[in-house]
Amino acid sequence: MKMTFVWRRWLVAASILAVLVVIGVFMFFGLRQRVSRLGQEERNAEQSERAVSRVAITTPTDEKIQARMFWLSATTHDTLEPVDIELPLSADPAIRAKQLIQALIAQVPDPARRTLPADASLLQLYLLTDGTAVADFSDALATETPSGILSEQLAVNSIVNTLAANVASIRRLKILIHGQEVETLAGHVDLTGFFTVSAALSAPAGLPVLPTSPTRLPPTTPGGVRILKHESAPPTPPAPSASAPNPAQPAPKSK
Repeated sequence: MKMTFVWRRWLVAASILAVLVVIGVFMFFGLRQRVSRLGQEERNAEQSERAVSRVAITTPTDEKIQARMFWLSATTHDTLEPVDIELPLSADPAIRAKQLIQALIAQVPDPARRTLPADASLLQLYLLTDGTAVADFSDALATETPSGILSEQLAVNSIVNTLAANVASIRRLKILIHGQEVETLAGHVDLTGFFTVSAALSAPAGLPVLPTSPTRLPPTTPGGVRILKHESAPPTPPAPSASAPNPAQPAPKSK
């Protein structure tokens, strides 16, 4: 009688365990299908976003002009080389900057000379009144740019130099990734500051491209106030001692 009771308890426990296992299996497969479905929806959204952002921007004021683009050199892949191509460009500087970056991604003359990932896309570009261009790229710019100081620097410099050569009103560039500021492009080049855009950064063909360091803002206090460094005033010279001779007065004549 006692053995029957024990076996009955074991049978009930085994049945409960079997039910829990079956429920767990169903939950696991259901969760996996849900994650897969969410991942597919996210990929579809990214593809749609990329397709929309890659539509060529055109305006009624577009004129075909010789634009100077900066891609990798045809002879060496550690320098940038200017390439002049004919592009329909808007007279509006913000729209022109968008058109140039789109062309930098989509119209590279040779895949081996590419500086920006083929899957990267410019989501938006804003031009502020002080000449700051804020370029918002898709995640692919950060995830598909080869990690390394040289490759990341060439990617940034190709954008900076292309804007410098074709849009005179842009003074500096801020790069965002999907609307967010990130610390680095792919682990090395700092994206927390601004990149100076000037003709001096357009390196001649065949010359190594020097690093373009972002301009950092002064640090902030916990209250958000910028800490500015001021030069200290020169020390005040000590007052002359009463016993010390005054060089401006003649020495007394000895009797």
